[in-house]
Amino acid sequence: MISILVIEDEKRVADLLKIGLEENGYQVMVAYDGEMGLRLFQNNAFQLVISDIILPKLNGFEVCQQIRKTDDQIPILMLTALGTADDKLEGFDVGADDYMVKPFDFRELLARVRVLLKRRAVASVDIVKEITYADLNINLERQEISRNNTPIKLSPKEYNLLVYLVENAERVVSRVEIAEKVWNTHFDTGTNFIDVYINYLRKKMDKNFDVKLIHTKPGVGFILTDKL
Repeated sequence: MISILVIEDEKRVADLLKIGLEENGYQVMVAYDGEMGLRLFQNNAFQLVISDIILPKLNGFEVCQQIRKTDDQIPILMLTALGTADDKLEGFDVGADDYMVKPFDFRELLARVRVLLKRRAVASVDIVKEITYADLNINLERQEISRNNTPIKLSPKEYNLLVYLVENAERVVSRVEIAEKVWNTHFDTGTNFIDVYINYLRKKMDKNFDVKLIHTKPGVGFILTDKL
């Protein structure tokens, strides 16, 4: 049975999640503060974590950072009343895979949980160990990136965005597609977090190299190619 850790200090919300997830066949453990959540994670085997951000003792960002030190694969869904672009960026920067704002529709949360679990299942059986494009090399097993044998350090979300761009090299991908495929969320035209991450990638991937790989197609989206 798939086991999910819920870290939520609002008992009403925690109960809703526990009951709803268990009714859909998942095993659920609940922690009501960040320290308790981290202890449960360290002492049990989970396949997914749902964590609020505003928590007693350790906040959700800190919990996420600690989890990522030992497990860079487990899906983490951040659930919070904070809904600004900066909050989302911070969550993604510390390793979150998805982000939902309270109040939420449980049916949507359940759909996202299923997508995150399916994505992990597919990744676990993926036989591809490495992908390359031009002088760019990505070791999928170790999540190591290099250009012309020069190592490049990326955050988890930058890494996922780069992999998606490389997998779709020579093709323009829209902001909507990136939001859905990389962030597993709907694109909010009022925010620019995708453009922010594209700029992060450019600084790390292209700044010190003569050939630029990441390009903007105004009004359309972005393309990874060495032919422009």
